[in-house]
Amino acid sequence: MEQNDILDEKKAPVSEQGREKPVKKLVRVNKSKAPQPPRQPQQPQVYHGMHEAPPEGENGGYAEKEFKLVYGEGEHARIEGIGGGKYAAGNIHEDENAPYVPKHEAPPEDYDDDYEYESSNERSWKDIIIKVASIVISLVIIAVMILNMPIIWFNDKRTGEKKNVSILYYLKNEQFLGYIEGNVDKTKHDPQINTDVVEPDYDDGLDLYQKIEGQYTVMFLGFDEEVANTDIIWLMQFDLRGGKLNILQVPRDTFAPDYTSSLTGKINSVYNLGRADDKPIQRVYDALEESFNIPIDAYITTVCTDVADMVDLVGGIPITLDNQIVYEADKIIPAGDTVLSGQQAEWFMRYRSGWSEGDIGRVQNQRRFMAAAMKKLVDIAGGSDGHAKLYKYLNEIYKHKWIATDMSVGDLTKLGDYASTISMDNITVSMVPGEGAWYAAPDGKEYSVYSVHKQETIDLLNNTFRPYQRPLLLSESSLIELQTNHLTDSYDKTKVKFSDLEHATEPRRG
Repeated sequence: MEQNDILDEKKAPVSEQGREKPVKKLVRVNKSKAPQPPRQPQQPQVYHGMHEAPPEGENGGYAEKEFKLVYGEGEHARIEGIGGGKYAAGNIHEDENAPYVPKHEAPPEDYDDDYEYESSNERSWKDIIIKVASIVISLVIIAVMILNMPIIWFNDKRTGEKKNVSILYYLKNEQFLGYIEGNVDKTKHDPQINTDVVEPDYDDGLDLYQKIEGQYTVMFLGFDEEVANTDIIWLMQFDLRGGKLNILQVPRDTFAPDYTSSLTGKINSVYNLGRADDKPIQRVYDALEESFNIPIDAYITTVCTDVADMVDLVGGIPITLDNQIVYEADKIIPAGDTVLSGQQAEWFMRYRSGWSEGDIGRVQNQRRFMAAAMKKLVDIAGGSDGHAKLYKYLNEIYKHKWIATDMSVGDLTKLGDYASTISMDNITVSMVPGEGAWYAAPDGKEYSVYSVHKQETIDLLNNTFRPYQRPLLLSESSLIELQTNHLTDSYDKTKVKFSDLEHATEPRRG
């Protein structure tokens, strides 16, 4: 038979009766259970479309192309054309590269179905991650909304104002340790602001309660072991506009009989024996504000034994000593370059017996410790993780209750951040001008006290501690000058920079 005859026979099959056998068209499988209408005879046609099942011929033949069954059956059959092309009844794949995965029939051994399963798993994990992330984000948004809603009545301990605030505001501004000393009424005294210097709309950026914008003063008190007397009294004034820190040391023996019932009349007894109608911390606050006319914005108190714990917390304080200090027979600090441990720092701060000027010598020695401690603070803050370390230390101090204050952790952090930016040349310390004197008490005994030089003290206050206040008059201070006939002026000008204290020698020994 000729080749052309073979092709013609394939194109038009003939029945046994000699009539042309109509070509039947393959119909897509209907997956529903509804009965299908019987197939109707159709006119012969040639298959050309890519999206139509090829027409059925004899013995599974096809028009124009020949196809063969690879595996499977019914709607899951895999059919390949001899000239290429892959088809499955009811599920035709046009992409030559896309893998085919039958539903119920295992594919040939060489069939690679990794791509399909990996895509399916990937989509599954993506769906889970998206759902979880959506839930978490929703919870965060809800939490933030609740934390910022004004739903708590808050009594501001610094201003006395009661207001409705958010949970975040409450946590940030609540003074966790303030209850130990209590709140202080800071509205009793006129700050005497110099309006020629401080503009009404001036903002120093500190974002803390301040009596005078541009400065912030902290009253620091250090108690003895019995927590009865304030043996350390410092007024630490941060001059925010000038970029300075000025510290006023008030000797513990300063004569202040109007504020204490103690027979000695010493200012260190005001906390324990002051005005009966005021709480202890208020007594000291009033005595210092009325005597030195420096507006006080906050207070910090500590006990000498707690100072030791705080020094150990920061890893000790490096210092250079001219001679060894023998606090007691078995409590000795060696001479030379040393790092004071917490216990040694306590001995160093309290030592007085070896100084010729007793308590004044101790005050002078405390300056050296103060300068060394400030340098350690600056070094810590200057590190790559300085801010985190300072915050960690403050939290530890709060947790162990080593200080009492009306400041929050946030307040202390802000102040610490500012202090760390001040150079040692811009930090000064001054002692209240005066001299030693004898006080004849009502009990017939004489007590050694420190008598202020009033005019010299007023001059120091106006020149250093009142940059944004009008000049203080002599009559406006409640200071009492016991020794009016000055025998010495050795302590009238004691102002010194911290940078100079780094190499200062010890006080005179007795």
